[in-house]
Amino acid sequence: MYKTNISPRIGDTDGLRHINNTVLPIWFETARTPLFRIFVPNLELTYKKWNLIMVHADFNFLKQIFFGYDVEIRTYITKIGNSSCTVFQEAWQNGELTANGSTILVYFDFIKQESQTIPPNIREELKKHFITKEELEKNNKQEMMENKNKPIDLNYVDADK
Repeated sequence: MYKTNISPRIGDTDGLRHINNTVLPIWFETARTPLFRIFVPNLELTYKKWNLIMVHADFNFLKQIFFGYDVEIRTYITKIGNSSCTVFQEAWQNGELTANGSTILVYFDFIKQESQTIPPNIREELKKHFITKEELEKNNKQEMMENKNKPIDLNYVDADK
């Protein structure tokens, strides 16, 4: 698992004083950078070097995300196929799971315009971040139970008082 901390910007908020739903895909992409480095260590964005293409993404908004508190993006691999992998990501704020989503990345040759088999060395690196959905769900339930009684100050949300 990779962890990336994001400090929400004022520009990430909307009229309801929470993080706008258009921001989450950007945060998730930012948090995928360590995975991109497994495939292209120097992140060279050329047709000859870059070898990933995104073919699917979905997002689930579970709770509101607020300005004023950092958000931890957790990035996992939940499936490794012949030429693709599924990246599962979560957004956590103040000990609560606030959003999640998955992205399918295909190992792709942009010159030939076709998918390629993921090489063994890359596959081994991906396995280091692999987790089953069941294991992740179990871990999350346990963490949220542990965090349930921790006090959270959200006074900034109630600015009219």
